[in-house]
Amino acid sequence: MNVAWTVGLLFLSNCFMTFAWYGHLKFRSSPIWLAIIASWGIAFFEYVLQVPANRIGYQSWSGYQLKIMQECIALSVFVFFAAFYLGEGFSIRYIISFGLIIAAAVVAFYK
Repeated sequence: MNVAWTVGLLFLSNCFMTFAWYGHLKFRSSPIWLAIIASWGIAFFEYVLQVPANRIGYQSWSGYQLKIMQECIALSVFVFFAAFYLGEGFSIRYIISFGLIIAAAVVAFYK
């Protein structure tokens, strides 16, 4: 059950963080100070979710495993964000890169 809570909270936290880091790119005409303030406001909710996710996850996983899982989730979220929100294309090199990261996660979790 800890694993499900950890993955779910990490997924939600990464949704917020992706918008905090990259959401302002669609509003490049807005002043940078406004983008920074908005990003910090959004990032608050990311922390509200990520801190408990790491606390819960650390009961079952190592710190290394938590970070690797977080990065895999972050990339998964970003793929959809870039494609649908930013309207960027997707190429085979991104698929291969993502596959290599997944392979790294498998190695990290292999017993």
